[in-house]
Amino acid sequence: MAQMYFSTLDYVIFALLLVLSSGIGLFYAFTGGRQRTTQEFLLADRSMSCLPVALSLLATFQSAVAILGVPAEIYTYGTQYWFLGISYILGLLIPAHVFIPIFYRLRLTSTYQYLELRFNKTARILGTITFIFQMVIYMGVVLYAPALALNAVTGLDLWGSVLAIGLVCTVYTALGGLKAVIWTDVFQTVVMFAGQLAVIVVGALRVGGMGQVWRIAQEGGRISGFDFNPDPFERHTFWTLSFGGIFMMLALYGVNQAQVQRYLSARTEREAIISCYVVFPCQQIVLALGCLMGLVMYAYYQEDNPLANGYVKTTDQMVLYFVMDILKDLPGLPGLFVACLFSGALSTISSAFNSLATVTMEDLIKPYFTAMTESRATLLSKGLALAYGIICLAMAYIASQMGSVLQAALSIFGMVGGPLLGIFCLGIFFPWANSTGAITGLLTGLVMAFWIGIGSFVSRSSTPLFPVNATAFPDVGNMTTAAMTTLLTSATTKAHTTGLKRFYSLSYMWYSAHNSATVVIVGLIVSFITGPMKPKDVNPRTIFPVLRSLLFFLPERYRDKLCFGVPLDKRDDERCTHQYMMAQKNCNGCPMTGDVDKAENIAPAPLGKVDPESSPQIHRNIHVVHETSL
Repeated sequence: MAQMYFSTLDYVIFALLLVLSSGIGLFYAFTGGRQRTTQEFLLADRSMSCLPVALSLLATFQSAVAILGVPAEIYTYGTQYWFLGISYILGLLIPAHVFIPIFYRLRLTSTYQYLELRFNKTARILGTITFIFQMVIYMGVVLYAPALALNAVTGLDLWGSVLAIGLVCTVYTALGGLKAVIWTDVFQTVVMFAGQLAVIVVGALRVGGMGQVWRIAQEGGRISGFDFNPDPFERHTFWTLSFGGIFMMLALYGVNQAQVQRYLSARTEREAIISCYVVFPCQQIVLALGCLMGLVMYAYYQEDNPLANGYVKTTDQMVLYFVMDILKDLPGLPGLFVACLFSGALSTISSAFNSLATVTMEDLIKPYFTAMTESRATLLSKGLALAYGIICLAMAYIASQMGSVLQAALSIFGMVGGPLLGIFCLGIFFPWANSTGAITGLLTGLVMAFWIGIGSFVSRSSTPLFPVNATAFPDVGNMTTAAMTTLLTSATTKAHTTGLKRFYSLSYMWYSAHNSATVVIVGLIVSFITGPMKPKDVNPRTIFPVLRSLLFFLPERYRDKLCFGVPLDKRDDERCTHQYMMAQKNCNGCPMTGDVDKAENIAPAPLGKVDPESSPQIHRNIHVVHETSL
């Protein structure tokens, strides 16, 4: 493989990214409240405006793997992947109007506190442990994979890159808290846009303009039309991307702790919802930039494939090779793109550190050490962020030793996302689901996900693969889908498979939908067998009456019947909201007491006609709020 090298200016630009990211963390460590409370450290004191929250939401799952993967996908398969943008509509509208209002009005810190309010403590702990497993496995991979690609193409020291990124992330996350994470995400998002745009502009000029790029791509069959094939085993179709992608987006933007934490850091519920709307055009721009880079790369090389010629070993190295090739005469621009690439890694990993510290503190430590002082809790939270940084570096080393199993580690993130989405949907949309059904459903969903995932991996390993189209990271729109295509789908082999092997070739885009549906179906069946929850035993603040909202044109008396016995009445809701806030005010040592003064920012949550004064379940849930220091 032809290896290219950085100029001095490239190194300077790359170093500036690390210095400025660290500087933002230090700034928030020594200004404002100086991260002296858990609310400031974990939730930015609930003081963020919608724009930085939106850009942070975008950056969190725009990982380096995606920056490398999407252009390679377009180069290899064409623009069919672009239709994923259709799924962003419902994939962001549903979180904005269902998940955000519920989580924000409950004033959560950890997403999994919802599972205790809706089900029980066992469901909460199980959800937390599942999330920790999911993120820890992925952290090392998202750090190691871009460093490996960079080392192979440019010769930049592999472990020097890994240590630099890991230590910088650890420092600014542990010192600056969520404020530092969000504002570095904003800075890193700008760098990502600039790096990708520079490559597209220079590459298009080398080819002869975007018109020429489009013409070459069209002649080469890379401009895809609508494929309305409903077969779920087809790798990418209009339905697979636009509808299967909705569930993938919900797993990311609806219930993932890293994203929910950003919603909860907003000043008001309205700003949290607006931030979700702002993400939509930003996501479309990100997708467009990735696709355009892939088209420019195809127009530049056409059939002279760097992979086929042996210039690179895997498709995840193609983008970096292309960047170094076209920018080699422009000192500074390769460094800008590498800064763009590692900005994706920085934003993803720092978000992981912060969210892991949050769930560990709120779900696994605070409930069992209720007498812990605020200063000690804050110090411990910073220590947890530091500890997870060290774990990330250890996982990067393990990833380097895993060889072909590296792709299996990447797939675990996708396997776990669907079942976690399922247990939240079970609680939010089905009032009669009980805790036994929720726990059984989640465990069944995880077993199903790993069964299909491992089965697909074994099946693919025993089947000869086509050399170019199915290697490394052929398509990744975000961290959930990294390596899913490679492991779980293959358009070239599925036509010759039957039985279980056919089932294993299910498109990776349906994985979140399949696994979450498994949790919901099993959870409902077990709930009915063991005795469904009675409406009076359900905390109405944890339910979203989906049918009542969808059929808004019906008379009120009919819409009330669609709440399945959990009636809604705004007057009682306001009484219970007042009761809830008074409980917070009287909760000595509770880190949420600072939010009592912001009660006017909390819009009324949907509640029932049941009198909160006489409802033991509501009192029990308020008591849970005390114990978990919401």
